[in-house]
Amino acid sequence: MKLKLIILATCLSIGLLSCKKDLGNYEYNPPTEPVVEEIRDVTFAALIGDSLIIQPKISLEGADPQTDLHFEWKIMVQEELREATFEGYPLRMLYNLGPGLRSAKLIVTDLRNGLKYPIPFRIEGTTQFSAGTLVLSDYNGAGSLSFIKPDNKTVLADLYADLHGEALPANPVQIYHAAPLPYQPNTSEVYWVLGNDPAKPSVILDASTLLRRDYFPAQFFTPPSQIQVGRFESMMGTVANGVINDKLYLGIVSTAPFAPDYGKFANEQSGDYELSPFFTHGSNFYFGFDKKAKAFVVFGGSGSYEGTSYEVDPTSVGFNPKNLGLSDLIYMKAGESGTSYAFFKTATDVQELTFTYNLNETNKTFRADGKRTFKGSALVNDESRWTRSSLNVFYFSSNDKIYRYNPVNEDLRALDADLKGKTVSMIKISDDNNSLTVGTEGALYTLNISTGSNGDIVQAIEGIPGSPVDILIKK
Repeated sequence: MKLKLIILATCLSIGLLSCKKDLGNYEYNPPTEPVVEEIRDVTFAALIGDSLIIQPKISLEGADPQTDLHFEWKIMVQEELREATFEGYPLRMLYNLGPGLRSAKLIVTDLRNGLKYPIPFRIEGTTQFSAGTLVLSDYNGAGSLSFIKPDNKTVLADLYADLHGEALPANPVQIYHAAPLPYQPNTSEVYWVLGNDPAKPSVILDASTLLRRDYFPAQFFTPPSQIQVGRFESMMGTVANGVINDKLYLGIVSTAPFAPDYGKFANEQSGDYELSPFFTHGSNFYFGFDKKAKAFVVFGGSGSYEGTSYEVDPTSVGFNPKNLGLSDLIYMKAGESGTSYAFFKTATDVQELTFTYNLNETNKTFRADGKRTFKGSALVNDESRWTRSSLNVFYFSSNDKIYRYNPVNEDLRALDADLKGKTVSMIKISDDNNSLTVGTEGALYTLNISTGSNGDIVQAIEGIPGSPVDILIKK
């Protein structure tokens, strides 16, 4: 028994000594982490065809970053459903992944212990055409496309002809921008450069290169024998609606946004009508003027022709919307709500119609609020160009002058801009209603129409071939 106690005491002593000796094994010194600066959540600009170098600051306490770290760069190419991968430090590449914003990450691996540290960032692929102003002009009877760089001084004149060795169609009408929405990452961004030339089709250009991607008839499943363009506006991202051959056309949305057929035109919206280019796309309707019936007409939200099926408010005065007796609509930009105006030219003057409507309800109603001779009738001619602010203030041209008209009090006044005696060929108003862009032969002018100003010229850009008919500003 005494021997057993001696053995037990000896074992306990050895165990305690072992624990005491092992205490040092539990002292933990974690390895240093790499410090990567000037990259996390940063967006780097990359000009396509130019060198891209990303060289963040790297430090690693107690070790050499060059030998103890491994660097892997991954850039998402969404439209090809792949990641472009590069290794080494810094990232050096000739950027060729196309335009647009791309998500990316740098994965830093500590070779001492295998730990990985992902660091997100972004790359914005651009071309020299990613920002600036496109100008469509009528140049000696043919269309001409020019590009003004962001400095608003450098003009790349008649660029389409230089790139393709041919002129655009005659009778230029509009530049339409098919811009993908955020949920359309695999959809191409293009410009439609539209004209009405029976002998030559309009063209579709790649937005990043301005190279022709196709001709406009490819936008149809079965193109009409002739395509007379009225006007287009965006319905939803790359999907357009517009007037062609006096009929309403709607791009299809029944396929995936990145499918080749998405946004193409099928048949016209059937019906016995001839629609003016001055139509309105509301939240659940289309509204316009039927030149054949000389009446205001309605289409359903899906584009189905409903004609004059609306009810006329019995308080209407001045005109019958279902039989106006007028056919030459020279300008209308009707809103979805509130008061709207339409201007019709007659043999002797211009008639100004005022109206309101409610077309979102099942029981659609129209109220004619008034009809009068437009105060500026004597100034309007066949070359007059029009635009309207969001506050229903109108601007129109008369030869080399531009006039401001407020229909509420019939205030009519000439703007201060001196356009050197040249006829105005285009007027566009900015989204904030503070400026007008005005085109004359060979030039573009920016006019200040903000509160307290009366259209003084704040910028002039010369060197435009011919007379501008439309512009598109991309920032």
